[in-house]
Amino acid sequence: MKIKKSLKNQYKTISIKNIHRRIFITQLVLIVTLALFLGVSGTLINIHFEVEKRDQNLQNIAEAVASSPLIDDKIANPDDKKTTELLNEYLDSLKISLDNIDVISFVSRENIRLYHSNHELIGTEYDGAIPEFEKVSKEYYTSNETGPSGSQRRAYAAVYDKNGNYTGFVMTILLLENIKAETLQILFIFALITIAAILIELIISAELSSSIKKSLHGYEPNVFSAMFQVRDNILESLNEGVLAVDKNGVVQFANRSAAKMLGKKKAKELINTPFTDCCNDGFIKNVISTGEKEFNIQEQSIDNSNVLIDCIPIKEKDDIIGAVAILHNREEYTKLMEDLAGTRYLVDSMRANNHDFTNKLHVIMGLIQMEMYDDAVSYIENISIVQRETISKIMSVVDEPSIAALLIGKSARASELNIKFILNDESHYSKTDLLLPSELMVTVIGNLIDNAFEAINIKDIQRQKELRFGIYSRENALLITVEDTGIGISKDNLEHIYDNGFSTKGEGRGTGLYQVKEMVEAIGGKITVESQENVGTSFTVIFQNKS
Repeated sequence: MKIKKSLKNQYKTISIKNIHRRIFITQLVLIVTLALFLGVSGTLINIHFEVEKRDQNLQNIAEAVASSPLIDDKIANPDDKKTTELLNEYLDSLKISLDNIDVISFVSRENIRLYHSNHELIGTEYDGAIPEFEKVSKEYYTSNETGPSGSQRRAYAAVYDKNGNYTGFVMTILLLENIKAETLQILFIFALITIAAILIELIISAELSSSIKKSLHGYEPNVFSAMFQVRDNILESLNEGVLAVDKNGVVQFANRSAAKMLGKKKAKELINTPFTDCCNDGFIKNVISTGEKEFNIQEQSIDNSNVLIDCIPIKEKDDIIGAVAILHNREEYTKLMEDLAGTRYLVDSMRANNHDFTNKLHVIMGLIQMEMYDDAVSYIENISIVQRETISKIMSVVDEPSIAALLIGKSARASELNIKFILNDESHYSKTDLLLPSELMVTVIGNLIDNAFEAINIKDIQRQKELRFGIYSRENALLITVEDTGIGISKDNLEHIYDNGFSTKGEGRGTGLYQVKEMVEAIGGKITVESQENVGTSFTVIFQNKS
């Protein structure tokens, strides 16, 4: 028995060393290759930009010298000693103040050096390359040449007199030996950085390999893979949702059932997200802190579906390192929630109808007081028919209670505002055509209609105030339209209406359309707008399940 244990321990030690060595070698190759690639490419890019910067700098200095009034004075009075002294002093001081310039030279049209940083060459004939400015296509004119000072990089700038006549050119020069010294310095710095990066990465690699070695507990990767496959098959076959979180409440595992219950297409969407993104984490924190199990916790997920949760702590020795939440689906709760979601909007509808009917009662009372009984009866019959037809039409075309309640409330509100609310005849919505969260639908439709009310309810609008609403559904598709006869949106404002905080109605506004667009696009929908000033605006929202 002892021999078997000894062999097993020896096998684990060997396998750990093998894994450790393989990981370390692989990381070493990757790190060195990457560091060298980045180092070489970074060096080349830096040298390229330094060359461009150096040439541009040479050209800028040459053009600055060429535009100096002292150059014009020297051309006009080549033999004047005072002018010559001033020019020499100016260019000598300029050259001394610039670390990135070795030589400045001014050559006349007759190829005579009127100035050179080496004063011994002043007045001598220039026998080097003559610049051809008309052939220059770049923003600077530079070239490699050989002069009295040796191999050099030159920039040329043409000199013209006040009449625009060509009178010579200015050269600014940087010796190639100095350029090579700068390049070697850059190479040295990048080499040090590359070596330092490799050393740091090697240390990190060693630490990572050591950490992986400890976490494997002596097993080979294929053993872990097999264990994971078994666990995965078991957990994915469950109808209950399973969520595992670490001690910070971050989801580390989720099965397909949990993703479905929480309104996600794939379980991967839940991984590495806070548990608060899908459920209230109060009980999770309590289980992790106390280590006590909790059962039958009723919670509401982010997509407004009710779930029943059992929560169990995960322990490693005496330490609590996380918790597992088991989610039980409660479809009847979901149905009940959707039915109750319309209650708030029914209340809004009743409030709006209360205001509307109060006004109508005042009219009826006035007609009775004036003893116009027939007119009162006719008025009562008329408003009853209109109200009944409006509610009946909405309920017949929309089978989602919360949305129907919202539209009834908005219709009553439109009546209060003296706005004609029109539900398009072709409208039809069945929630079985395309499954969408009822809260999202209510938010989108409510915001668009409220915006239309505000656009229409402007005092200086004299034309008929109308709001047309349409909702059309078919299998896997939904179309919503909101059209108004309001003031419209200017072209300048049209491209900003979805910006967070943008509003023409004052401070503290401008979040409604931004939220609508975010919510619509979050589930793959699309919102568009067309508008014409003083005519009206039309919003269109499209949802389509392409699968």
